[in-house]
Amino acid sequence: MDAIIAVGVDGSDHSIRALEHAVDEARLRGGRVVAVHAWRPTTWFGQVDHAGAIVPYEELEARAGQVLAEALEAVGDDVEVEATTYEGPPAEVLVELSQEVDMVVVGTRGRGGFTGLLLGSTSRHLTTHAACPVLVVPAGADGGSATDGA
Repeated sequence: MDAIIAVGVDGSDHSIRALEHAVDEARLRGGRVVAVHAWRPTTWFGQVDHAGAIVPYEELEARAGQVLAEALEAVGDDVEVEATTYEGPPAEVLVELSQEVDMVVVGTRGRGGFTGLLLGSTSRHLTTHAACPVLVVPAGADGGSATDGA
């Protein structure tokens, strides 16, 4: 049976490295990757951005697909990668998905949170609540196989 590797992708450099590692893991295991971008509106009509402008619900959904499309440009096509978006908190979406996959891969930090933390809130939550193994790709990881040098 093919391994299924899920990876959280938010467009940050950390998540692009995580995606590269997920593809490497899938290649080693003869499996496939499910690239996930989770998003959620902060109000019933959408989200208020950093400048105070309202971003409508439909635009948030479109942006999620765009983030995944841009991220997938960084990986080759020798491994099957399914891109999917979910509405919901990223940590909870990935924990739920962890019940259906063989491994979840995330970067140490994403776009949110506090600078200087070793782990972001999503990776911290996932490592304590996931139903499968979790690979947290450290900052500065070179995109080589997660098993290189282990």
